[in-house]
Amino acid sequence: MALRMVAALTRREHVNTALQLACGFLATHNARTLAWQCDVTRIAAPTGNEARRGQWMAAQFASIGWSDVMTDRVGNVIARRPVEPGAPSRAHAGAVWCCAHLDTVFSIESPVVQQVGARLTGPGIGDNGRGLAALLAIGHAMQQASLVTLHDVVLACTVGEEGLGDLRGIKQLMQDAAPAPLAVIAIDGAGDDRIVNAALGSTRWRITFRGPGGHSWADYGLVNPVHAAASATALLQVVALPREPRTTLTVARIGGGDSINSIPPDAWLEVDMRSISAPVLADLERTLRQVVARVERVENGRRLPDTPALTSEIQQIGARPCGVTSPDAPLLRIARQVTRDAGGTPRLATASTDASVPIAMGVPAIAIGGGGRGGGTHTSQEWYDDTDGVAGLQRALRIIAGAAGCRA
Repeated sequence: MALRMVAALTRREHVNTALQLACGFLATHNARTLAWQCDVTRIAAPTGNEARRGQWMAAQFASIGWSDVMTDRVGNVIARRPVEPGAPSRAHAGAVWCCAHLDTVFSIESPVVQQVGARLTGPGIGDNGRGLAALLAIGHAMQQASLVTLHDVVLACTVGEEGLGDLRGIKQLMQDAAPAPLAVIAIDGAGDDRIVNAALGSTRWRITFRGPGGHSWADYGLVNPVHAAASATALLQVVALPREPRTTLTVARIGGGDSINSIPPDAWLEVDMRSISAPVLADLERTLRQVVARVERVENGRRLPDTPALTSEIQQIGARPCGVTSPDAPLLRIARQVTRDAGGTPRLATASTDASVPIAMGVPAIAIGGGGRGGGTHTSQEWYDDTDGVAGLQRALRIIAGAAGCRA
């Protein structure tokens, strides 16, 4: 009901002087945004080690006037802005949560970032240096324009979005969220027309085979965990996957053994399964367990009599939920209309982002870019081009303001 009212309010957005001022502020202070983007990217923040970057973001939120800033128990940084200065938060009415993830896929070493005109380069400059800078720029513009909304806006920087972080930060954020989320908008990377409304689910597994180990000549005939891991990989490679919904199964890492002349005592492989269907993922888990049991049975059938058996262990190391925010949801209508008003063509997409968790909880949520263009994501050659980047920031601000209900 509240978002239906908000959708109607966005049609009056053109008369909202404060929103116009905020959009103008984003344009005139774009150099500050790019400086933030470079500065935050230079602070190393591999998944699990985001504290220093989080502290920096907290200090920036305070510097732009968001005085209610805190860090939660897992390291998320949360900045709240009441509906009106001096007025109590209307927690009972819910809030619009806007988030960007702190972590990167890179090491603890400080990234080297360079800027030449509108082009920025450096590992993490787009994912998610751009998202974090966009949060600061939007928060600063809202403050400077004294933008008033019907619902609170909360800005949050999350931990554990990448890889084996398993969306740890947003899971905790949604569990503890106060005020309750009326809508969630994640800003992740560059772009100004893509709208992620479908959560790509995944389950991730580590399979370990163990045996007694021994000498490659003297003890030949003992079970070999590396052989078992290779057999499991070969069997998983030929598992039939549905074309619809699109589903993937990837053996992403494999390892084991101590030396070239030893029968290894253990070996392991890690498996990534993805689909937009939870039942499909459940079926793949059953297949995985059947494959591991078969390999264990076959390898034990080959071992020398009266020698130790091969054992296996299956450990789940990640689970990301599935779900969809309906294209007819008010939040989607706002995002698509704002995108069209900016001259773009809205593209609905599927991905695994911080928006996945609220989507799975039934909370209207999307993920969008923070403007500009980028490439080389998750590589040392990552780049961001800020040509027309301000338009993407203004789009993000208008979506947030529309969802929170700008007062005309």
